Amino acid sequence: MSDEQTPAEEHDDAAAEAPNGELESVRAEAAALKEQVLRYAAEADNIRRRSEREVNDARAYAIQKFARDLLGVADNLARAMGATPTVEDASVKNFVVGVEMTAKELQQAFERNGLRKLDPGKGEKFDANQHQAMLEQPTTEVPGGSVLQVLQPGYELFGRIVRPAMVVVAAKTAGEPAAADAASPNPYAAADEDDTGAAVDRRA
Repeated sequence: MSDEQTPAEEHDDAAAEAPNGELESVRAEAAALKEQVLRYAAEADNIRRRSEREVNDARAYAIQKFARDLLGVADNLARAMGATPTVEDASVKNFVVGVEMTAKELQQAFERNGLRKLDPGKGEKFDANQHQAMLEQPTTEVPGGSVLQVLQPGYELFGRIVRPAMVVVAAKTAGEPAAADAASPNPYAAADEDDTGAAVDRRA
């Protein structure tokens, strides 16, 4: 207390300082609570995403074996349609139509349950994550390292490869620059060669 202040004036100054200190304390507590709420919200969002991923994984694993077994049925139907007899008999034509409808319905059932067909087009770039190179064949029809022919389509289930597409790949020609090979290594270049000189991928 200064000589110029009376006891009453000093009491008023102290009373004015007290609310200011309490206000700062309330502000700090509010900031801490806000940070805690944001942290809890982020944690809840992470838990939700992790739960969704685990549910999808569990669903995929649960039907993966069943889906793989059904692929043989789809393959047999495709072979049957590829060997359609060229006859004019009405009963044979009806039988062929029935097989085609069955194959179409099976593919639609696959798609409804997350099983997607991998059938790369001619000239599409070889993707080691989705394709399995069975042969490497010299050709001028498509660029080297591209799909030349599909031997058997592949399938993926919710983004997981159930079976890679088995393909014939165009070989790199001697005229292509070596620098391109170094920049984009051929994923099947180390494969063995059979008696015809075609490279065969031994990966399972």
